[in-house]
Amino acid sequence: MMTKQPKSMLADLLESFFRKHLVAQRGASPETVNSYRDSLRLFLTFASQRTKKRPNQLRIEELDPEMVIAFLDHLEQERHNSVRTRNCRLAAIHSFFQHVAVRDPTMMNLASKVLGIQGKRATKPILGYIRQPDLEAILTAPDRSKPQGRRDHALLLFLTRTGARVSEAIGLNVGDLTLEWPSQVWLRGKGSKQRILPLAKDTASVLRAYLEERRVGSKPQSPVFLNARGRRLSRFGVTYILRRAITSKTVLIVGTGSISPHTLRHSLAMGLLQSGVDPTTIQSWLGHASLNTTHQYMEADLEMKRLALEKCDTPETAPASYRPTDEVLAFLESL
Repeated sequence: MMTKQPKSMLADLLESFFRKHLVAQRGASPETVNSYRDSLRLFLTFASQRTKKRPNQLRIEELDPEMVIAFLDHLEQERHNSVRTRNCRLAAIHSFFQHVAVRDPTMMNLASKVLGIQGKRATKPILGYIRQPDLEAILTAPDRSKPQGRRDHALLLFLTRTGARVSEAIGLNVGDLTLEWPSQVWLRGKGSKQRILPLAKDTASVLRAYLEERRVGSKPQSPVFLNARGRRLSRFGVTYILRRAITSKTVLIVGTGSISPHTLRHSLAMGLLQSGVDPTTIQSWLGHASLNTTHQYMEADLEMKRLALEKCDTPETAPASYRPTDEVLAFLESL
């Protein structure tokens, strides 16, 4: 008869980290738990391959700063992850080692060294957004003579009109919608934060017709957006639907980067800003924790900067030719 292998110290720390610390004490959202789980799974898989040990044979002492730094380099160089993703993985490792230090004071020295690893400074990209005519072109792309096209249109219209995050859209249930006037939607955002947004009449009408076609009736826990197998639509599924919609359309993105579901969120924010909506209202609408996040849209809006420049009544001046005032400067200018 085989004896049951005792649980390793690492396994015990991981279990207490997720079950007691994240869920019971911090009340972390399922999205946060999943993100930390994926990060630590990648890290332990890397450490397992590097040490040629099975993950359940790893000792906590082997997860030292050298191992963490090697893992972070692996993310950037071999997995081609962005600096932002690298820093998110490091944040999960930091959170775990903070828990390790509390649970086992003998690991305080190791934990403090790992916690001393700094995140990389990332260059903040210019936010990209889509102008209104191009947004309308995306919305007309799905073939609404077919059930799949009607679902795609309803999803894209919802994302475009509300600026919801992908996680909020795919987590939407029938009971979260009020489709009679005044129409509204209840969204569950990051960190278990919730907010209510108004729905435009066209959005409510399209969603009502879509749900009536599915005959969900009064099933409040039924997902709003389903895939072809009748299950809740995934993040990848939303991205695929958007890419399929833009393949037959010429869509211009202002700024940098490629079009993604999050670009629709940026586009709504930019539309609100250009319409004169104040940043505080936009912050509340999008569910930003900080007004600094909302201010990124103000930085990105080149059109508003042009208008501001035109309002400045400054006299035109002719450029003067530059002449070095020193022979040393003249020499440097000649290089």
